[in-house]
Amino acid sequence: MRIKSIILHVLLLIGVGISIFPFYWLAVMSTNKTSDILRFPPKLIFGSELITNLTNVFNNVDFFQAFLNTLFVTVVQVICVLFFCSLAGFTFAKFQFPGKTWLFGALLVTMMIPSQLSFIPSYIIISKLGWVGTYKALIVPGLANAFGIFWVRQFSQEAINDSLLDAGRLDGCSHFRLYWNVGLPILRPALAFLGIFSFIGVWNDYLWPLIVLNDPARYTLQLTLSQLNGIYTTDYGMVMAGTLLATLPLIIMFLFVSRQFISGIAAGAVKD
Repeated sequence: MRIKSIILHVLLLIGVGISIFPFYWLAVMSTNKTSDILRFPPKLIFGSELITNLTNVFNNVDFFQAFLNTLFVTVVQVICVLFFCSLAGFTFAKFQFPGKTWLFGALLVTMMIPSQLSFIPSYIIISKLGWVGTYKALIVPGLANAFGIFWVRQFSQEAINDSLLDAGRLDGCSHFRLYWNVGLPILRPALAFLGIFSFIGVWNDYLWPLIVLNDPARYTLQLTLSQLNGIYTTDYGMVMAGTLLATLPLIIMFLFVSRQFISGIAAGAVKD
């Protein structure tokens, strides 16, 4: 048993190392010059060019404006996703209504369709509404998603006991109060996972903002960082420094909600 335990811990440490290495390599590249990044064998230790690379980032693009743009769009969209997906998922799990099975089946079908196929019809609708170049074009299409509804529905079925809802009905709770006062406190682990998942997706989104935004003052971080690539040459140290700055909020956000994230995974893996 001791040998098995040692082997297991060694394998886990190897897995952790493989997972962490890309972040370490990103940090190393952001502190080195392009010549050190491209040399072979690669340089695996930190350099002394971090301040220079960061200064080049701030001199070439309006990083802080792009950061605020991305933060605004991401926070608003994540809040809306958590509300609408949790409300819909809770409803599918705990209430009966005509066409429930068919509606949920149609929802699952949309998960099988690549999101890129919706870009053209979505752009046509956005264009007719006059939203091209505005934040509404980024936020409104992502107010809810099929995966979020599916995730909350599955979690609600296992985690929320029907007797709690019956007790709430005896106390005179409406459907919305059952969701707000009974469902939401129990759904916090599921919403923590969905919040992280949605936050990363919106924060890193590049293609849809590229399609609908035409004002550099409204660019998100991913569009702004893409401007660091030169036409003929690229300062990879500068690009990596900008990427490191854009990655830090994701790491900080995960550290704050990691406990809820892990408990959500554990709760989803255990059945009574």
